[in-house]
Amino acid sequence: MNQTSPIVLSGVPGSPYTRKMLAVLRYRRIPYKLILASHDNLAQRGGKSLPRPKVSLLPTFYFPGEGGALEAVTDSTPIIRRLEAEYSQRHVRPVDPALAFIDALIEDYGDEWLTKAMFHYRWAYEEDAYHAGRILPAWTRGRGSDAELEVAADTIRSRQIPRLRYVGSNETTRPVIEASYRRFLDVMEDHLRSQSFFLGGRPGAGDFAIFGQLTQLAHFDPTPLALTAERAPRVHAWVGAVEDLSGLEPADDDWFNLADLPPTVRGLLGEIGRVYAPLLLANDRAARLGQPEVATEIDGLPWVQQTFAYHAKCLAWLRAEYQALPPASRQVVDATLAGTGCELLFG
Repeated sequence: MNQTSPIVLSGVPGSPYTRKMLAVLRYRRIPYKLILASHDNLAQRGGKSLPRPKVSLLPTFYFPGEGGALEAVTDSTPIIRRLEAEYSQRHVRPVDPALAFIDALIEDYGDEWLTKAMFHYRWAYEEDAYHAGRILPAWTRGRGSDAELEVAADTIRSRQIPRLRYVGSNETTRPVIEASYRRFLDVMEDHLRSQSFFLGGRPGAGDFAIFGQLTQLAHFDPTPLALTAERAPRVHAWVGAVEDLSGLEPADDDWFNLADLPPTVRGLLGEIGRVYAPLLLANDRAARLGQPEVATEIDGLPWVQQTFAYHAKCLAWLRAEYQALPPASRQVVDATLAGTGCELLFG
């Protein structure tokens, strides 16, 4: 890839994964060009010649493929790893394979569990759904009449609210999702009392995954915004700081030694093991058995949701990365995860 040419991507501010990747690009000082657009109106926003992805997700990156033609690429985790290979400066993946594995676990939690809280608070609460419906389409459809914008608001609400079933937000799971988000805030607030990022003095991919969800939870949607600002002011402030870390000058020794992680990191791993690990295991069982629904217990409470094939892939990817660890690194990872509940994913 020509590293002097800006990477082209499309996305919107209301997409936590768009915000995640923009923050990564800024921190890594990788030139980029953002087309502020949804897939519905990409052509009108300067993307007439851009290919469409197989699955419409935001952000969409447009990388040169074989023969030089652009290819539409989605899914933030593999994109981050591609950028790690193609750009040499200011990596977000730790060099130590054991620490990199813990970072991958944190990233997956941010992308796949915290997003449940984000989607839940946005569309399960009437005030939040009203707010999101009015603002989200205005980012890409602001030029138009109030009546046109209101039609767009109704459209996005009618499209997004039924999708709550995909992320597992329903009346049964509400107590689990909301209690987990409050505990996460407490863990992260405690961590930020003495640390800048989860795995040291420089951000990892896991930090950016968590940041992406918090751009919405802590800074946009009314109900979780108020909760975050009241319960975890450091978390609220951290989101604003991580938006642009281009001025941070990281050093190689800014990463933690995995054998000496602060207790607050184990607190985060304990929360991952408490809620996300049992969901991954139950979803994997349901997917292997061809069951359309996951019915299990998380944190002592019932959990019911539609079986999600992508979560089965996430677990398979984590397990493959764990198996690829050198024996000595795997021993350190096992010691780190012991007693957190995360070890059940790899036993």
